Amino acid sequence: MLTVQNYVRPQTLEEAWELNQKKKNRIIGGMLWLRLRNDTINTAIDLSALGLNNIEETEDAFSIGAMVTLRQIECHAGLNGYTCGAAAAAVSDIVGVQFRNMATVGGSIWGRFGFSDVLTLFSALDTEVELYRGGRIPLSEFVNRPCDRDILVRLIVHKTPGHIVYCAMRNQRTDFPTLACAVSDIGGTHRAVIGARPTKAVILSDENGHLANGITAESANAFAEDIASRVTTASNLRASAEYRTHLIRVLTARAVRKLGTLGGDCT
Repeated sequence: MLTVQNYVRPQTLEEAWELNQKKKNRIIGGMLWLRLRNDTINTAIDLSALGLNNIEETEDAFSIGAMVTLRQIECHAGLNGYTCGAAAAAVSDIVGVQFRNMATVGGSIWGRFGFSDVLTLFSALDTEVELYRGGRIPLSEFVNRPCDRDILVRLIVHKTPGHIVYCAMRNQRTDFPTLACAVSDIGGTHRAVIGARPTKAVILSDENGHLANGITAESANAFAEDIASRVTTASNLRASAEYRTHLIRVLTARAVRKLGTLGGDCT
């Protein structure tokens, strides 16, 4: 059972940061996974008064506040236009609408959860995280850092030219993904991001140039085989390691073939 002794809504990020330096205090985000812990929180820090619940679109990027919900991601026309619908595809099967109305982008990214569709999606894009004290760093760097007492303020998704496809396998529709896969050609670089393996998502590029001469059924299969050979999987109650490796081949090849059908600007 989770016990919360005090609840605070800071009025500034500096106030929130100072509160968060105490070991028994916690930023609560949407509090959907945190509430399942058997723990005692001295002070629950709610960032909802700091204006971090908006998606701001400029000519060059999307700025996604840490308190933006997954439902906002699912429904945002500009973000889904840029991602060819991949943003909605990544989150639309996460539990249910009520859950997605509460779960936050900041909580999903900060937690670096192995099962995270959100982390898999944004890792395939040209994404930075903005930390209150740590400044902007690439998401790919952030996910491999140890957790500290900084605050994730927002994501910045740069509108680098390219396309992305997202797909996942679930044992049933609203379950955690058995395997998650995003394939993109952002900035002319093909990459595959494999999540729910069952540990956190890994990013791999087309180091062997399988897609350098274009996407065909043969090149898609070769790229998928290459990715499957380079990703470590493990077994848990949802699937065996062997099945997950098989899914990497299937989902990656499927995503690459779909990527090959996307031309021009998805908007």
